[in-house]
Amino acid sequence: MKKVLIFSFTALLLLFVTMGYSQPPQPPSGAGHGATGNQTGGNAPIGAGTIILLILGATYGGRKVYYYFKDKED
Repeated sequence: MKKVLIFSFTALLLLFVTMGYSQPPQPPSGAGHGATGNQTGGNAPIGAGTIILLILGATYGGRKVYYYFKDKED
């Protein structure tokens, strides 16, 4: 039963992974913004933060697995 639950949860996460994209670029501002050329709005950078969270999550998960098997041996 536990394996079915884990598989279902993983499948659900993979289905919703497309919702995690960052914001699309904003439309160009109108004339009179004081700068040369079309200026687009800023986007939210998510590159470095995502990598840090993935590394921390993998470390935490690895630690939990290590202690699980260590306790199982004792």
